[in-house]
Amino acid sequence: MTALASLAARRDLLQVQADYHRTVRGLWEERRGGTLRATKGSLVERMARDLIKIAWTVRGGSATRLSFRRGKYRIPLDRAYLERIPDPRVRERLERHIDDYGYDLSCDVQCYVDDRFALAIECKAYTEVAMLKRIMVDATLLRGEFPSLRFVLFQLESQLGGDYSQLANPPTGSPSAHTVMSRFEVIVEVITLLGGERRVDQPIHREEFFKELTAASLAVAVVRMGNLLPKP
Repeated sequence: MTALASLAARRDLLQVQADYHRTVRGLWEERRGGTLRATKGSLVERMARDLIKIAWTVRGGSATRLSFRRGKYRIPLDRAYLERIPDPRVRERLERHIDDYGYDLSCDVQCYVDDRFALAIECKAYTEVAMLKRIMVDATLLRGEFPSLRFVLFQLESQLGGDYSQLANPPTGSPSAHTVMSRFEVIVEVITLLGGERRVDQPIHREEFFKELTAASLAVAVVRMGNLLPKP
């Protein structure tokens, strides 16, 4: 990475850091749950996109090759499922109308390189194990349609236990999280930005519980994101 690229990346990271501080501090007096959730959700998604852009640029990728877009993908019914249905009437009906069966699925941030779906990111203000199970199922469904797709759980705080909240690089994880993930073939990388386990009674949108976001934490996230992107 050239010195110029390094300076540009540092400047961009500081902007992401400032966005976090400005947004969360702006919620200190907010008490409406819907507004809090929506604002945090938008912030985490915005940060994920910004860090991916930085990671791609630092690796020498052209900005014109990188894109983000929303949209749902149709997950078809697995034909092997038909053989497991004990009722022949149900099995025959599904087989006859199989094209009518499907599930529309998307994720929070969908990253494309050269218009190829490359990285799927679930964005959370925090994640607990019950939420992780849903993320793993969604990742498995998407992987069935996009075999080379890679996956990230990108969160401000962690409630998964283990060292996710200690900002270990890379984290060794927690017994409960690894047990859940071990039941799926897909790998989901967990990237956490704020240290300290998330506590229900100490929300970061309250001034007394606010957590600073460090440039070092963002830099680690950029490196880990970059490792998941295709080579430029």
